[in-house]
Amino acid sequence: MIRFRMLTLALLAAVGCKETRSTLPYYDTSDFTPKWSLPANGAFHTIRPFTLVDQDSEVVTERDLAGKISVVSFFFATCPDVCPITIKSMLDVQAHFKGATDVVMLSHTVTPRRDSVAALRVFAREKGVDSSRWKLLTGSEAELYDLGKNFYFLDDDQGAAGTETLFTHTENFVLVDKQRHLRGIYNGMDPNSMQALVRDINVLRAQH
Repeated sequence: MIRFRMLTLALLAAVGCKETRSTLPYYDTSDFTPKWSLPANGAFHTIRPFTLVDQDSEVVTERDLAGKISVVSFFFATCPDVCPITIKSMLDVQAHFKGATDVVMLSHTVTPRRDSVAALRVFAREKGVDSSRWKLLTGSEAELYDLGKNFYFLDDDQGAAGTETLFTHTENFVLVDKQRHLRGIYNGMDPNSMQALVRDINVLRAQH
């Protein structure tokens, strides 16, 4: 956790300190080393196809994200410490982009055995989640953990050997563009980081 927080702070210092930016880096590794252009052959890290279910029992796949910018997190409904703060941060993003049809939020449970669709529906109702734009997603542990560890890079273990079947969620969010490329990482417990997220969403919206 400490190492990942230090990484996040370093990234924010490196690329999030300016009030305005005209472009955003790309990321393709778990250390979030920025790349400022895509390779000529177009081969670059992309969020893979997936099939999950949201709080309304609707199937959600990567096809539902076509033409949309995504803010992605991992959580669990009974989390007593980090998650209440990060959920509040996501609610702020929801409010800020109210009416924006090209911005969606995806929060994946890391405890799918406990967070059933019914439990996520209750959670969404209690927290004021707009289900048309903010999806609380569940599925198999294998699917969720593979996405979190190997594609969104939101795992505190940072791919440590011997932990392929484990997943520890963080307080971090990632920003994914309309082509399913990673474009930013943000601390959901830090108001300054969340302001950077809002700015960067607007950068992506202006570019597409």
